[in-house]
Amino acid sequence: MHEELNQFARNEVWFLVPRTDEMNIIGSKWVFKNKLDEDGVVTWNKARLVAKGYNQEEGIDYGETFAPVARLEDVRLLLSFACMSGLKLFQIDVKSNFLNGYINEEVYVDQPPGFEDHKHPNHVFKLKKSLYGLKQAPR
Repeated sequence: MHEELNQFARNEVWFLVPRTDEMNIIGSKWVFKNKLDEDGVVTWNKARLVAKGYNQEEGIDYGETFAPVARLEDVRLLLSFACMSGLKLFQIDVKSNFLNGYINEEVYVDQPPGFEDHKHPNHVFKLKKSLYGLKQAPR
């Protein structure tokens, strides 16, 4: 959980602001997952902070949604082009992919459970970048 919050700090995902009555505040929760190796043995535990985006309403909290997917034809075309051109392709796994996209809407999220700021317990985070679980995140 600390690693996840440190990534948020490094990427400047959010900042604390005082809570007002006009704000539509989205809750947050921790999602835990065990990562297994090929033998089914737990290699490490993963914690991810997720916004409760299911509370968002279209037209009020966001305008449109987007799901980034690659069609199989596009992948085949890329592979055949790389093969014909003699290019090497590499696959990478980006840990904090969603945290790199800026959002245009004003989105406020509750402080993470168990990690509330003791100096400002009633403040909320204003997001500068996307967070898992938001309807705007994949854009």
